[in-house]
Amino acid sequence: MEKSIRSPEHAKLCRILRELREEADLRQSDLGARIGEPQRFVSGYERGELRLDLVQLDRITTALGSSLEELLRRYREVTGA
Repeated sequence: MEKSIRSPEHAKLCRILRELREEADLRQSDLGARIGEPQRFVSGYERGELRLDLVQLDRITTALGSSLEELLRRYREVTGA
């Protein structure tokens, strides 16, 4: 498996996170405020420029009214994992 931050799997994860935010009808700045981060942080991970750890993913999915389980389900669906 490729270790690059620019892997196809990482791009799919970023896309799912963006979709969850859009489904929650939040702007990047709104989500940033909810998680205590600037808008550029949200933009950075949605563009695939940042890798997120489990704690950050949990904070983000919770702020979006979703869950790590839902994120993982969608990820597995799009990657076939």
